[in-house]
Amino acid sequence: MNGWLRLIFVSLISIITPSYNQVAYLEYTLQSVLAQDYPHIEYLVIDGGSIDGSLDIIRRYADRLAWWVSEPDAGQADAINKGFSRARGEYIAWLNSDDLYLPGAVMQAVAVLQANPELGMVFGDAFTINSDGMPLNALVFGDWGLPDLMAFRIICQPAVFMRRSILERAGYLDSSYHYMLDHQLWLRLARLAPIRHVSQTWAAARHHAAAKNVAHAEAFGEEALHILEWMEVQPDLASLVAANRHKIIAGAYRLNGRYLLDGGLSASALKSYLRALINDPVYTLKHGRRMAYAAASLVGLGGLADRLVSRQAKHPVVLSVGAGENWPGLRSRDID
Repeated sequence: MNGWLRLIFVSLISIITPSYNQVAYLEYTLQSVLAQDYPHIEYLVIDGGSIDGSLDIIRRYADRLAWWVSEPDAGQADAINKGFSRARGEYIAWLNSDDLYLPGAVMQAVAVLQANPELGMVFGDAFTINSDGMPLNALVFGDWGLPDLMAFRIICQPAVFMRRSILERAGYLDSSYHYMLDHQLWLRLARLAPIRHVSQTWAAARHHAAAKNVAHAEAFGEEALHILEWMEVQPDLASLVAANRHKIIAGAYRLNGRYLLDGGLSASALKSYLRALINDPVYTLKHGRRMAYAAASLVGLGGLADRLVSRQAKHPVVLSVGAGENWPGLRSRDID
């Protein structure tokens, strides 16, 4: 083993999985972490007192976990923060109990963080899967920094890995946020240290009827506006907000439109996209396909709407995770 690999392998990374009544997906999540080829993982599972059989699954893997607990908590942020407070790793991440890591993700993320000690956070690309594990869309991000996050360019949470020292300085998740708690944390991290996008696919985010971004789609846009209010009163961010106000407002409403459309609320989505268009026409028109989808859906042209937003990936991929879920191809969806 060469010196570079020895240096990588000595770094401990802590992975936290919060869970509550996710028996249908939890084992896939656990296996995707435990199947990683990085040898120095501290894995913590924080269960909120599940009554659906989740504990049987957790106990089955207990000897491979650094720590786990099942007890009532105050919600997702509280559970994750509980894990943060116990984590010992130099690097840290969380993976919700319906999402998955792809093979090699942890190794690749640690390598980038180790080679670039100035970075506070790295994030890769991802894709969405449905409740059966079948692929939906590839999520391809850009090399975004603080100004981009302020304009509500959204990163896929399970594809994010943080440096623990920067997380400790930024503070843990703010429990007053229930839907965009991750994005608000990314903003606090990015104001302290550079972040970097890595053009590798690291995670699969599961899209299903009980997921928050489906069941409570309208709440995401509301919290985006709360984040805007928060940014306006932060001394180090207020001037950036003032200088880029129209772009940031457009980003908030564009994001709102995206979640509303994903939640099947086409009329509300179209209204939100129009508000984004007023504030920043050039940026918003990049999302013309989704605006057309919303308009077509309103008049019952569902098939046409699907064709407007579908784009087949140039190179379909085949991926597998420990539990045996396979994905033969993806539609490419650039996130801008």
